[in-house]
Amino acid sequence: MSRKLLFTVAIALCAAVPAWAAKSADTAPGKSSGPAWSMNATIIEACSSPMFCQCYFPPKPAAHAVAAPGHEGHSHAGHEGEGASEHFCRANNAYRVNKGAYGSTKLDGAKFWIAMDLGDDFSDGEMKWAVLTFDPAVTKEQRTGIQTAMTHLYPVKWQSFEVAAQDLPIEWKHTGDRAWATLDGGKAGEVILNGASVSRNKGEPVVIHNLNYWGAPRHTGFVLMPNEVEAYRLGPNAFEFKGTNGFMITFDIDSKTAPPAAGGGGGF
Repeated sequence: MSRKLLFTVAIALCAAVPAWAAKSADTAPGKSSGPAWSMNATIIEACSSPMFCQCYFPPKPAAHAVAAPGHEGHSHAGHEGEGASEHFCRANNAYRVNKGAYGSTKLDGAKFWIAMDLGDDFSDGEMKWAVLTFDPAVTKEQRTGIQTAMTHLYPVKWQSFEVAAQDLPIEWKHTGDRAWATLDGGKAGEVILNGASVSRNKGEPVVIHNLNYWGAPRHTGFVLMPNEVEAYRLGPNAFEFKGTNGFMITFDIDSKTAPPAAGGGGGF
């Protein structure tokens, strides 16, 4: 892989950052046209990979046995053949902005949801699909700022990307070892994380530091919290997994220090 290509794609992960993203630390800050912006947000995040997501290491997501629809951990309908396997990383990211701004527009408190599939191999910096859904309370001006920030947080190309035509209410809660988020009351999506299920020496969260998270220049660490369920229940790409990877992370990104957005369209 060329140095130029590594520069462009080295920041994606299984709903976070794969191994080749480690090279992103040396990339130059991106130049974003338009108003200055900043975002500090916390994500309740889960994906289909075993704990802890191997996408942070090799540039290929975990292999999954293809099961008939209705089984736990199944992929969306349309796959056939017991015993077959498929590589993918299907994830739900539920965001709550702690503090942020896009020009004079404050982003504080905004909630949004990104469901995605990174596909079977992301070494070329191209991911499979993503759908961004806003909570109805997010204003038009805030949406512009959020999409701008996401373009730099996820500096990759998507084979398919869309903003959901319909806004859906997002519930976002974190209490102690538990975190949960729902999209349209769980009818459209759901993530429940349980940090107490992680083996640990003390009654404190298990946190991974010094590991890149997509294009975020700064974050407070991956708080490991396996999921009890992570599901996206809309359309032909619906999926549901139980007992797989999950974590919470608070990241900080801004127009001065963010990496460049990917060129060629297909993004946020």
